Amino acid sequence: MPELRAAAPPSKTESYVDTKRKEDIRLVNIAAAKAVADAVRTSLGPRGMDKMLSVASGDVIITNDGATILNKMDVVQPAAKMLVELSKSQDIVAGDGTTTVVVIAGALLKQCLTLLDKRVHPTVISEALHKASEKALEVLTAMAIPVELSDRDSLVKSASTSLNSKVVSQYSSLLAPLAVDAVLNTIDPARPESVDLRDVKVIRKLGGTVDDTELVKGLVFDKKASHAAGGPTRVENAKIGVIQFQISPPKTDIEQNVIVSDYSQMDRILKEERNHILGMIKKIKATGCNVLLVQKSILRDAVTDLSLHYLAKAKILVVKDVEREDIEFITKTLNCLPIANIEHFREEKLGFADLVEEVAVGNGRIVKLTGIKNMGRTTTVIVRGSNQLVLDEAERSLHDALCVVRCLVNKRFLIAGGGAPEIEVSRQLGSWAKILQGMESYCVRAFAEALEIIPFTLAENAGLNPIIIVTELRNHHANGEVNAGINVRKGQITNMIEENVVQPLLVSTSAISLATECVRMILKIDDIVAVR
Repeated sequence: MPELRAAAPPSKTESYVDTKRKEDIRLVNIAAAKAVADAVRTSLGPRGMDKMLSVASGDVIITNDGATILNKMDVVQPAAKMLVELSKSQDIVAGDGTTTVVVIAGALLKQCLTLLDKRVHPTVISEALHKASEKALEVLTAMAIPVELSDRDSLVKSASTSLNSKVVSQYSSLLAPLAVDAVLNTIDPARPESVDLRDVKVIRKLGGTVDDTELVKGLVFDKKASHAAGGPTRVENAKIGVIQFQISPPKTDIEQNVIVSDYSQMDRILKEERNHILGMIKKIKATGCNVLLVQKSILRDAVTDLSLHYLAKAKILVVKDVEREDIEFITKTLNCLPIANIEHFREEKLGFADLVEEVAVGNGRIVKLTGIKNMGRTTTVIVRGSNQLVLDEAERSLHDALCVVRCLVNKRFLIAGGGAPEIEVSRQLGSWAKILQGMESYCVRAFAEALEIIPFTLAENAGLNPIIIVTELRNHHANGEVNAGINVRKGQITNMIEENVVQPLLVSTSAISLATECVRMILKIDDIVAVR
């Protein structure tokens, strides 16, 4: 029988604590986030591949946009979800560079793994990354070129650079100027720094090709005018009323039935209904209004067949079922007021336009309002496409181009594209790391190496030899050619500014700062606790 030993006395020093689990959690988080980054890496740049996303409902989406791909992906791991959020926030801040930001984050995580293997403490790495990202932003700002909004060419160049990596890149010569004009039309001289993209309304119409996409200075309704009782479909010198009340017989507030057994009483009810509607229409006609936009109603019918009949007789064009959320955009464009009650229907609340007409577009019809007097600062774009997939992608690409122009309005600096800024930042951080001391130096050097992933991936996706191209690119930058970048079409290093490959400074700066922030967050996590 083995002898029983007395329990060892508690030692004065702290006993060994197993940190293996914490390391494992960190490694699992980094591996998961890297997997997400690798999934979108192939779609970076003008020669990047597109992804086909199959949704559970059976729909198919073909896209090149990082934010859309990650949004639709079913990510379960919490750390990987952070990268999805990262691309969302880049989409909100800059609108473009959603793939770039995830790829940079993935490369930084890969470098962090190497540092963690060398037993560098996560907090030390995190602090150094923060310093390096601030230095990187300084370098980017130093190499940026100021741009004026009157310089339309520069704005068009940056918008077409954004469109080059999209499925609809062959239409960039049409979509880029269109995006620039749309944004410039909505800038308020009182607040020249801010652009609200809700002032640009994009309407999708199936049929035709992307070439048929047009910018409309006016209003467009994706509905046809009411044809009941032969109402007008074209009105010149229109006076437009936006109404939020119903032109139909009133109903009781509670659900109840009125039983009428006498025929004369029934006739009287119908007569009253008719008089009620006629009275409303006479008031509308008295103001000279000849176009009515009727808001959708949930309580009862906004318009009945009877009211449409009388409106047609009064030669009033009716567009019914206008969505509640569109009312603000419509009233801003027409410079009129929405009318909530028939008693408030006055001429000063109406909008004026030279022409309101129904036009056939593709296999449907739309109502177009042009020549609006005192028009608000809004624009409407009709996007066309031969099938639903192209149409959706054209809309997403246009949104990115609009965002790029918005970035330039917010922060009026341009920067070269094609991997030039990343290599320049990487080179300058590398030389800065040599001056630093201790662990910081290692971490900054790792940050510098991570940024090389962008030119590396651009070359790889274009089918070039990434090692040769990136080495040559470094060589050009070492010789002081700050704007040298990868020209994927010619397969060599050229000056990106001369090639018209430019992007807003805000896209690059927000990509680096957001990616660093996300990586620092993932590094700081050492345990995942399931909470019920």
